[in-house]
Amino acid sequence: MRIRTFDEYQTAYQKSVDDPEEFWAEIAQNFQWRKPWTKTLQWNFSEPNIKWFIGGKLNITENCLDRHLIERGDQPAIIWEPNDPNEAGVTLTYRMLHDQVCRFANVLKRNGVVKGDRVCIYMPMVPELAIAVLACARIGAVHSVVFGGFSAQSIADRINDAQCKVVVTADGSYRGNKEIPLKSTVDDALIGCPSVQKVIVMTRTRTPVSMLKGRDIWWEQELKQVTADCPAEEMDAEDMLFILYTSGSTGKPKGVVHTCGGYMVYATYTFQNVFQYEPGQVFFCTADIGWITGHSYIVYGPLASGATSVIFEGVPTYPDCGRFWDITDKHNVNILYTAPTAIRSLMGFGLDKVENHDLSSLQVLGSVGEPINEEAWHWYDDNIGKNRCPIVDTWWQTETGGILISPLAGITKTKPTFATLPLPGVQPILVDENGKEIEGNGVSGNLCMKFPWPGILRTTYGDHERCRQTYFATYPGLYFTGDGCLRDEDGYYRITGRVDDVLNVSGHRIGTAEVENAINMHTGVVESAVVGYPHDIKGQGIYAYVITDQQPDGHDVELTKRDILATVTRVIGPIAKPDKIQFVTGLPKTRSGKIMRRILRKIAEGDTSNLGDTSTLLDPAVVDEIKAGAT
Repeated sequence: MRIRTFDEYQTAYQKSVDDPEEFWAEIAQNFQWRKPWTKTLQWNFSEPNIKWFIGGKLNITENCLDRHLIERGDQPAIIWEPNDPNEAGVTLTYRMLHDQVCRFANVLKRNGVVKGDRVCIYMPMVPELAIAVLACARIGAVHSVVFGGFSAQSIADRINDAQCKVVVTADGSYRGNKEIPLKSTVDDALIGCPSVQKVIVMTRTRTPVSMLKGRDIWWEQELKQVTADCPAEEMDAEDMLFILYTSGSTGKPKGVVHTCGGYMVYATYTFQNVFQYEPGQVFFCTADIGWITGHSYIVYGPLASGATSVIFEGVPTYPDCGRFWDITDKHNVNILYTAPTAIRSLMGFGLDKVENHDLSSLQVLGSVGEPINEEAWHWYDDNIGKNRCPIVDTWWQTETGGILISPLAGITKTKPTFATLPLPGVQPILVDENGKEIEGNGVSGNLCMKFPWPGILRTTYGDHERCRQTYFATYPGLYFTGDGCLRDEDGYYRITGRVDDVLNVSGHRIGTAEVENAINMHTGVVESAVVGYPHDIKGQGIYAYVITDQQPDGHDVELTKRDILATVTRVIGPIAKPDKIQFVTGLPKTRSGKIMRRILRKIAEGDTSNLGDTSTLLDPAVVDEIKAGAT
């Protein structure tokens, strides 16, 4: 499965385009299947209907755990580093992880979970989060992990959309110097979630919690009632593995569906090739398992490869800004995969906490979540990689299941800010507004894919039409990524940002409509419009223009802003809080009532000299007022 030279990459890429079915069939042979597939691929992008490894039977946890037991049973599978460096961490070998996954799978079964049931997981970054994910997969239940920073309302929306039967959570979590009450947030969410029958609560912070008789049970107590004997459920390659919610340009989050066979093959293949993973290396992805990066490159890709994966509970700046480097030296990390937001944040602290670390174990650096800016790329290269570690600037999405465009470490010649070249099996195309292909190099356009890869989403849960409309209807016959892209003279790809109403804040996608809906729920708010603007740390910040029934003035301005931020935090979570709020009396609208976000975006960016023609607006004077009050 491993490509080792650039010539091998070119050969593999050509084969993947000329004969995709044969190419992926050969790669899929490296996994453990209960029953081989009868047809490798069947697809169309019009319905859309995409199936890989048709008729194949497997269980992904047999590939992540059981098959490693003989050769790697005593090798660390997961190294857990807690939030507080003074607390003892945990190392789980493959044998120990297999044992714990089987036990918790039996806990789920004991509490009525059967194949096909949906399980919501809202947990801290502890080994039990990975164990819960794998336990669901072992018995054929569908996991829906919700990031531990989301609000009760966001959890309720996701539970109700997927009709989850069980919630797995913890009493609380630690994040830096904060203690976050998870169980009480779940309790608030469940007021409106009739589908939930059981809540399994793990002890982490010893925060006092309410436990409802008949519904709420303790993780630790339940484990005492079960054995470690849990044969894996046989799954079809196209059976659902998980649902992961992602923000859209409308207010309601979309439940992206990934299936067992294709996702497993693609996450593992990309993990091994992009990072050039060698057996015995220690891989540290700093993401949260609540996002797709954690699913693919903390849990499934590394474990299916027999790798050692580091899980970190805390934040990069606690107890000081040297925490990543402490972990790297302590565990002899060979591959570090983090976000440009984290790198930019750490740059601001200077080099004191970097220079007193060895970091000589590092061999590969990775970047994920958003395009990395040139300054951050060079800082990462010079100070962390010491100019000897290739940087893989990876581009992909929740919907793609794995990395689509990226250098292969040490093989592809890198260029700062460029994701470089597509992986084998990935066929990008740039199109103009009308869907016409833009050929050649030195061009830019909207980034689409013209052929499926095994990790592509299959649907959006419970609403296939939404999947079609969002990804396949804009440009018929193509998968539309929602991103703009430049292809330079060398044929290298550089992502230039979202072209739809979705923001990329600290590497997390947040729909503008979602934030607007939350702001509009605040009493006194009449209407709002949200846009992104360049932010030194987050990449994109959130700028909100807000109309209230009574324009606040004086001291009330700051109070009202604080109240609006509290509302957004309550409805979505702190991740979606606007960085800037400007109170306005009107918004630039066309005569048909459409908000001209282009104008608002330019004002938020500080570029007021070229707003284009405003004469067609319902009230052009509103633009001058917004310009004058811009912060």
